[in-house]
This record gives sequence, C-alpha cells and structure tokens, in this order.
Amino acid sequence: MGGSKVLDNLQNVILVCAVYNGLMESDAGIAMQARDLGHKLSKFASPAEPVFDKPTRTWFYLDNRGGKEETEPPSYLI
Repeated sequence: MGGSKVLDNLQNVILVCAVYNGLMESDAGIAMQARDLGHKLSKFASPAEPVFDKPTRTWFYLDNRGGKEETEPPSYLI
C-alpha cells in the first residue's frame, strides 16, 4: 500500500495480515488505533517507539537485529 524501501529495517517492519493492513490503510479509526499500538508509523515517527503484541498483550521495543525487549506501555496511553 505505502511505505519506503529506505525505511525498511528490522526495527521498522512488523508482520500483519492482509486484512489488518488493508483496514489500517482504508479506515481512519483503525489507522488511529494502529498508531497508538505502534503498528502504523508516520514516515516522520521514530521506529524506536514501543509496539504492542496483541497475542501476548505485551509491549516491546524492537531492535535492528530482529530482537525485542519487553517494556511498559507508552506514557500517553497510561
């Protein structure tokens, strides 16, 4: 749908299903929720923001080596 090959690194890429990706691109409400969860980033946003993993209900920081570290939710959500 969108994006930039320049920004494609392990800290800035998550795997989502086609349905969710389509909804993030076509539904403003889902897009806003996806931004809050770290699933959709503006090209100006830092990929260092935490990402919410729905299956485990856990927040993680992603690194450029493909690893993740558990963290607290962003302060704007508390």
